[in-house]
Amino acid sequence: MKKEPAVLLVEDEPLLGELMTEALIDQGFEVHAAGDAGDALRHLVSGAEVDILFTDIDLGGGMDGAELAQLAREMRPKLPVVYRWAYDYSVPGVEQDFVPQNQPRSPAPFAKWLRRTCIKSTSASLVSIASNPGCS
Repeated sequence: MKKEPAVLLVEDEPLLGELMTEALIDQGFEVHAAGDAGDALRHLVSGAEVDILFTDIDLGGGMDGAELAQLAREMRPKLPVVYRWAYDYSVPGVEQDFVPQNQPRSPAPFAKWLRRTCIKSTSASLVSIASNPGCS
């Protein structure tokens, strides 16, 4: 049985989080949505399966997405991270190639972009991140 890629979506804007969750599910992802970095870290600590950390950079109030990614990688060194950022300029603390440069802004096109650009499922039901700028 083919396993769907498990995405840990971290978005502090509830409506955008809901829209992005629906769009990712429509593209065949299994999604766990977290409203802040603390929720995301608890999910990671729980041992839940996560194939991709997909986080907004500006999470508001406390830890940002770059700090979250650093802590997540301390727990899971090979965890792929894709950042969502609404602006076209560099972000302090984030290597530029981890921020997709021409990513679509709205949820449905972004989910399609993520599926097409970053994910390829193998016949062994494994998920791998393609060698592509924007998908670390």
